[in-house]
Amino acid sequence: MLVDSHCHLDFDDFDADRAAILERAHAAGVHELLIAAVSEVHWPRVQALAAGYPGVWAAAGVHPNAPEAATPEWEPLLAALAADKVVAVGETGLDYFRSEGDLSWQRERFARHIAAAKATGKPLIVHTREAATDTLAMLRSEGVAVAGGVIHCFTEDWDFAVAALDMGFYISFSGIVTFKKSTELQAVARKVPADRLLVETDAPYLAPVPLRGQRNEPAYVAHVAAFLGALRGVPPQVIAAQTTANFHRLFTPAVAA
Repeated sequence: MLVDSHCHLDFDDFDADRAAILERAHAAGVHELLIAAVSEVHWPRVQALAAGYPGVWAAAGVHPNAPEAATPEWEPLLAALAADKVVAVGETGLDYFRSEGDLSWQRERFARHIAAAKATGKPLIVHTREAATDTLAMLRSEGVAVAGGVIHCFTEDWDFAVAALDMGFYISFSGIVTFKKSTELQAVARKVPADRLLVETDAPYLAPVPLRGQRNEPAYVAHVAAFLGALRGVPPQVIAAQTTANFHRLFTPAVAA
């Protein structure tokens, strides 16, 4: 069994064939997935999908790439995190790639999410791009180890991975790790401890080789797992078992809360 630890199945990209996508996921051995919200508008969508399908979990947060979206107020965020099958805080983090100027609003938003993770005990789903130093600094200064979490769609170097691992974080690899030019990332993927490894699609984005360029979907996480298995010298079934156990270890305490 496989778990897609991060996707956006609530996006409009999937409105025409969402049920078929879930059927294909099951046929590929993907029996659980986590849908991460990117804005407050998406919270009811991810909650409804989680409530409507077995094996579907949700996260509530506001993405750092949405300057037009308000940083969530404290009480509505806590209420969203208290909903049934909402197991994590996010997607949150820092992204300096697309944003310019004063980015203090991103840091304030990230701090709000970290505080919510600490208050609820639910893990963080962290997005970081072109912001490695500030991301690590905030995770350290805000005492995030209380809740822990995952660095999703990991693309940073080994030093960043070690720092995140030292704070109790998991490392999740997407289809990017399968790309031909991702040699440095592949070197990191070989070294991440087996008990901290997760796999994801980030669908509809970043379809793995040999499907690169297509709309991504949860079934394709099997390609990521198979690639990681070959990279690490273990059968894909081992990667599937390890990452599934890791997913449950990270998120099950939130389910039980």
